[in-house]
Amino acid sequence: MTTASQAMEHRLQETLGKSVVGLQAVIRALTIAVIARGHVLLQGPPGLGKTLLSKTLARTLGGVFKRIQGTADLMPSDITGVHIFDAEKGEFVFRPGPVFADVLLVDEINRAGPKTQSALLEAMEERHVTIDRSDYPLPADFLVIATQNPREFEGTYPLPESQLDRFMLRIDVTYPSADDEQSILARYGKVEPAAAPDGVDVISRDMLAAVRSAADMLHVAPELPGYVLGLAKASREHPHLSLGLSTRGALALLRAARIAAALRGADFVSPDDVKDMFPLVVAHRLVLASEALLEGVTEQTVAQRLLEQVPVPR
Repeated sequence: MTTASQAMEHRLQETLGKSVVGLQAVIRALTIAVIARGHVLLQGPPGLGKTLLSKTLARTLGGVFKRIQGTADLMPSDITGVHIFDAEKGEFVFRPGPVFADVLLVDEINRAGPKTQSALLEAMEERHVTIDRSDYPLPADFLVIATQNPREFEGTYPLPESQLDRFMLRIDVTYPSADDEQSILARYGKVEPAAAPDGVDVISRDMLAAVRSAADMLHVAPELPGYVLGLAKASREHPHLSLGLSTRGALALLRAARIAAALRGADFVSPDDVKDMFPLVVAHRLVLASEALLEGVTEQTVAQRLLEQVPVPR
């Protein structure tokens, strides 16, 4: 029997699959983020369909889509909006920026300066922005999808730890397989390439509410939060790390595990669900010590060692 959670993922896989090829694992992770109201960081080289995927997702959710291109001269007001004097009314009128959207794509976020990156912090965490001492609420299901170039690319600024912690998941987008790339060339390689399909199945608010309620109803054994906290404690004490998993990160891991269990149609959350979500939720929150960087250790390597180190509850 197909559950509401599985039906939603199937609909997203089918709809988004009409626009992008070979990104099933990415779509599954996006499904988890949408259900959890979590923001997503897509990391990978340009030209792999991240923008097209985000646009199609916004249409599937029936929401307003806005896009910001990260550049060195991008200012915070370019994101949040400004007050402009209206000569006819004789007063200042607020002109909202692109942050007032259901799905906001921040393309190449690490090409924007630190001050502009920080402008997103309040919006991502509080779901409102403060401009000239006035609060402006954002949509209830406000979702940020930010793309990030690998750190070795020229002209990039590393995201501060406080902002990385606001992203529930980091998804690494890699080059497609040979068969998938062949399909992409066949679909979009013409002089006038095929346009993305216009008709999309909209995920209704009722469906989202039902899926979230089902995930909250799953049984979580008392030992499971202890396992999550054990992983967090181990990360804070690991010799290769100068900054481990925060409490916000531990909460995100448990929520993601709940939704992963719901997507496989289970009645309870298992340690395997935590282990499956651990690299997506945790890796980008870990800050390597200087010795680890010199040794060529990566966050993914440390995350795998943490999973091997902490005992799994029975």
